[in-house]
Amino acid sequence: MEVQIFGTKKCADTRKALRFFSERRVKTHFVDLNERAAALGELRRFAQKFGVTALIDRESRRFQDLGLAQARYGDERWLEKLAEEPLMLKTPLVRFQHQLTLGVDEAVWKGWVGR
Repeated sequence: MEVQIFGTKKCADTRKALRFFSERRVKTHFVDLNERAAALGELRRFAQKFGVTALIDRESRRFQDLGLAQARYGDERWLEKLAEEPLMLKTPLVRFQHQLTLGVDEAVWKGWVGR
């Protein structure tokens, strides 16, 4: 079993997800959004399940710095913007096979690992 986690090392929720899986000896593939952005196709998977607006962290410093509070983009433009500026994403984004979670969702994760 291996899960993929998108986030940043500074994010408390991302650290919580990494800790959750490491305590259960589950192999993780961590994608640090400070070093590498999530691919547009990957973001589309999450957007299909949760909606594009759910992926945007409107409280993030990067969102505020870019002054996007009044922006009225379409879903595709928001996805492109999130691919360009991954620090505007709500994190962690967690994927196990074809199952996805946004943010900390230990109840779902426990179902994945069976405990």
